[in-house]
Amino acid sequence: MAQFNQLQSVEKLRELERMPLDLSHEGILTPKRIEEMTASAAGISMLYATERISNNVLEALFDLAKETNALEKMQAMQNGEVINRIEGFECENRMVLHAAMRDFFDSQNETDKTKEAAALAYAELEKLKSFLLDADKHGFTDLVQVGIGGSDLGPRAIYLALESYKKSDKNVHFISNVDPDDAHKVLDGLDLKKTLVVVVSKSGGTLETLTNEELVKKRFTDQGLSPNEHFLAVTGKGSPMDDPSKYRESFYIWDYIGGRYSVTSMVGCVELAFAFGMEKVLDFLRGAATMDKVALSTDFKSNLPLLGALIGIWNRNFLHCTTCAVIPYSQALIRFSAHLQQLDMESNGKRIDKSGEQVDYETGPIIWGEPGTNGQHSFYQCIHQGTSIVPIEFIGFKESQFGDDLLVKGTNSQEKLLSNLFAQSLGLAVGKKDDNPNKYFPGNRPNHILLAKKCDPFTVGALLSYFENKVAFQGFIWNINSFDQEGVQLGKVLANQFIDVFSKKRSGEEIDPKSFPLGFSFLNKLDDI
Repeated sequence: MAQFNQLQSVEKLRELERMPLDLSHEGILTPKRIEEMTASAAGISMLYATERISNNVLEALFDLAKETNALEKMQAMQNGEVINRIEGFECENRMVLHAAMRDFFDSQNETDKTKEAAALAYAELEKLKSFLLDADKHGFTDLVQVGIGGSDLGPRAIYLALESYKKSDKNVHFISNVDPDDAHKVLDGLDLKKTLVVVVSKSGGTLETLTNEELVKKRFTDQGLSPNEHFLAVTGKGSPMDDPSKYRESFYIWDYIGGRYSVTSMVGCVELAFAFGMEKVLDFLRGAATMDKVALSTDFKSNLPLLGALIGIWNRNFLHCTTCAVIPYSQALIRFSAHLQQLDMESNGKRIDKSGEQVDYETGPIIWGEPGTNGQHSFYQCIHQGTSIVPIEFIGFKESQFGDDLLVKGTNSQEKLLSNLFAQSLGLAVGKKDDNPNKYFPGNRPNHILLAKKCDPFTVGALLSYFENKVAFQGFIWNINSFDQEGVQLGKVLANQFIDVFSKKRSGEEIDPKSFPLGFSFLNKLDDI
């Protein structure tokens, strides 16, 4: 494939970039435009009239998707072809089959690889169903998930998103940070006799997770409890953690499931099923599977993940925006943006293409966000009147989860929440003219809304899949590998060198500062405190 900047569609988009649409001009944002620039699938509508795109830009973006074979690459991924690689260099060289973890609802994929992966995933769900019946018989009320990165961010975000659906006698807690205060706060007050601990590490060797596991185990042994009667493992088959003598039960994940794409595997499903029950988990998986099929649609105007990816590329590569905010107008999604931060930035924060060549174009933006309306009273000032343009992906729901609401001054709280959401989208787009420069809002700030009926398990699954597939599409178009994460390794290597020095100092072993001079310079600063 030609480099991004050499594509004919990119040349066309560069021409259109010179005079992009100005949303603040009178007559641009009209009811007709809002009606025409709405796409719907899997119970989610995307309102993108408030993006700085014209029909010409949209057609050129569709040409970009065709020229880069984005749809064919998505099909290849979902079919189980090996796509996780950098040609000519040592790399993971794996299939990418997170979609197969939910591909048992009217499956359209007929390859042996996806059938096998889906069958393995379903077998784990059946094993989980049996385990939960046993856990209920033994009266377990709490579950602590110990993991980090993709073993924490996604599962935690989805649990919080659906916490209103949890069983009244079940609670889930998370320990991720190797900071001992994190574990202390979670464990303090728990009745450990009624608590399960699920330790998540695909390799079985994640240092932070294993350290926290030992810390938690000590709490159990100090109370005279046997950890192997309370601890579960989610790990790769044959890993050091795949040990029935240490764990009450083990659930498996596979090499072709990346950590940040693992929420719909046992990494997420164990704690979600414990809290919500199997039916709610199946609804969640069904929503994700439905959006996976949308990502294969040849109708680009209704293929939400592709449409979202292309709009993001327009904002990143042609409007030159370095960041993107994801702002859910739902308190339930309080940690969803944090999960998407890892999903996007760990996937597409890459500087080389799939041939190992350094790219000469921008790749993944900085992703961040917090729920509205709280954000309106903190960072919205910068978004509206600051010097940096921040595209926004809003998320909103017609209905609240609990339905516990009250009419105050003619409207209920959910209507006020939606009013704020729509107002921010409109205000960012059109701005406000004023002779007082302090009250002048330039507008022309791109954004779009993902709107659904309710934040329920099916919809949350569909939203998760939308973002997973959007990120994958952008990687396909940029010709980068979205499915490795070498960028996390350097810090681990250096941290282990520091850890080795700490260990030797504690044991009284003589160590040579010349062996790690910069490290010793840092550590010596501790003596000054």
